[in-house]
Amino acid sequence: MSLTANWSYPTAIRFGAGRIRELGAACAAAGIRRPLLVTDRGLAALPLTARVLDVMEEAGLGRAVFAEVDPNPSEVNLEAGLKVYRAGGHDGVIAFGGGSGLDLGKMIAFMSGQTRPVWDFEDIGDWWTRADPAGIAPIVAVPTTAGTGSEVGRASVITNSQSHVKKIIFHPRVLPSVVIADPELTVGMPPAITAGTGMDAFAHCLEAYSSPFFHPMSQGIALEGMRLVKDYLPRAYHDGTDIEARAQMLAAGGMGAVAFQKGLGAIHAVSHPVGALYNTHHGTTNAVVMPMVLEMNRAVIEERIERAAAYLGIKGGFDGFYRFVMDLRAELKIPARLGEMGVGRDRIDQMTTMALDDPSAGGNPVAMTEDNTRALIEACI
Repeated sequence: MSLTANWSYPTAIRFGAGRIRELGAACAAAGIRRPLLVTDRGLAALPLTARVLDVMEEAGLGRAVFAEVDPNPSEVNLEAGLKVYRAGGHDGVIAFGGGSGLDLGKMIAFMSGQTRPVWDFEDIGDWWTRADPAGIAPIVAVPTTAGTGSEVGRASVITNSQSHVKKIIFHPRVLPSVVIADPELTVGMPPAITAGTGMDAFAHCLEAYSSPFFHPMSQGIALEGMRLVKDYLPRAYHDGTDIEARAQMLAAGGMGAVAFQKGLGAIHAVSHPVGALYNTHHGTTNAVVMPMVLEMNRAVIEERIERAAAYLGIKGGFDGFYRFVMDLRAELKIPARLGEMGVGRDRIDQMTTMALDDPSAGGNPVAMTEDNTRALIEACI
């Protein structure tokens, strides 16, 4: 089976090994002539990024790059990026990297022509209609990890540097015009990042599948996304050069982001404040809290998880699915508790409040309350 294709759902996606060579054509299709490549500090120093800059230069696009991006990007990073974007006279963004580079790149393009502060466009009600659509620059997204799915998302997560609260900024036109999904770009991911980002994709699919909201299309995508992670994440983890596994995981990452249009839940509601306060890796944090959230939601989702287990070829219904999650975490060397990641009990009150305020909380199958959320966080630590 050929793992190369052109997809138009949810946006134009050039999927396949070696397709980074089409970056010039992708920018032309998006109407970009003077792009700013936005990535994170760690990735900027790698030969992979130099290779992409060479491709840009060969296509006549220059080699401008902005890499002052934190693991949990903030409005401070955004303002710095906007200065570089405007000073360079750029007309679009190539968002390159994992979730942090993709999210910030999308926000630089989004905010490049806005006059209001970024917090005015938080994903609340119809706040997105406050934005001037003409002030949104085109985006080409190039993921280098297989998990966040930000390359096919209509939002970015930005941390408020003052309150340490993660905010979701949404607008339909934040969806990149073109995506280049080249599994060769993910080969260099260390095993720990492969594990964390892969479990992020699984968390997106699991929470979307479990969400009580009605979205049959996302439901189906979530189910198949979980299967791809089950079958291919261990292979990608143990052999980073396995291109088939890398390609299937790249697909699963995008599928998770499409699926969670149906909703997220307590996994993300807890991991967002933990990441904001302790700067933990988002996907790894999701993996740590996943079993505890499954236990919390069992009474409501047991029958649904039994159907998923049957599709995934897991015996034992809900209990079998739970054992699969625990065994996968152990195989990927995911910490058993948040305490192993430096999370203490001294901020449980703050994390409880932040989790309840998180937009993901509303999609949890069991209504999140102060009591059950505090108990959940204590169990996770």
